[in-house]
Amino acid sequence: MKTVWMGSCNQWDCDDMGHMNVRVYIEKQQEGLMNFASALGMSHAYYKGAPSTLLPIDQHIRYIREARPGAPLSMRACVLEHDDTTALIYQEMRHVNGALAAAFRTRVQHVEAKLAKPFNWSSRSREALAQYTDEAPDESKPRSIDPVGEGIAPADANMARIESIGAPLIGLGAVLPHHLDVHGRMAPYWFMGRVSDSVPNLLHEWRQRVASAAGSARMGAAVLEYRLRYHGWPVAGDLFEIHSSLGDVADKTHSLVHWVMNPKTGKAWVTSKATAITMDLDARKAVKTPPAMRKEIESIAPRGLVV
Repeated sequence: MKTVWMGSCNQWDCDDMGHMNVRVYIEKQQEGLMNFASALGMSHAYYKGAPSTLLPIDQHIRYIREARPGAPLSMRACVLEHDDTTALIYQEMRHVNGALAAAFRTRVQHVEAKLAKPFNWSSRSREALAQYTDEAPDESKPRSIDPVGEGIAPADANMARIESIGAPLIGLGAVLPHHLDVHGRMAPYWFMGRVSDSVPNLLHEWRQRVASAAGSARMGAAVLEYRLRYHGWPVAGDLFEIHSSLGDVADKTHSLVHWVMNPKTGKAWVTSKATAITMDLDARKAVKTPPAMRKEIESIAPRGLVV
């Protein structure tokens, strides 16, 4: 593996849970990918006017050990597999003591930068892809979310399906100019950021009741695992809506499916699934969900959406 990023968790990287926000993990992962692209013979990929770049099309993330303010962090990357136009890139973020903080598996596509049309890797990139091919450690393996399942076809991820199951609206907004990448598309980590900002509209009161039932004084939440499938790329001025549906609910965990939609076309920008816990912020441990609360979440976020 190649070291592609080193830094730390800053106070301003953290949210009200006291740990690094899920959006920031992807922001640092993207920075590492930019470095790794250079090693793959694409040092031009993230410059304005570049002939080609890398776009994520499918991403799986495991959050394993939380990063809190001041924590030194580093990231390594390798290639797990590749074909004519795509590569599955593995990146791992580790604490200074070597403990795994997070693991990312990102399927990227080699595309023409302006129109995002796929085309074959250059011979130089193919050689580099082979050079950096390796295996991910067992401790990073996906647990609760299948990272390779076929999922929903982009054409089927539409507002009609949302309306048919009654998936509630949890977020609404617009794409801002400073949320764009150098090629004029919304940067990948802002999809995660907007979903993260919106989930409290759905679960804040429910999580407070779960924490109260467990006798917890301070309630929070933490995401354990995530999958995102990228279907479209908004530009500045585009609008979005976020609708959510229940995936699964267990003793300590629950999963939600989030669709980030284009209200103008009725199609999805991104479909995603997250596994999370309600957390005691003082003990930094998961809080059990009482059986009655498990039934309640099904009425809050009806089942039916898939990633």
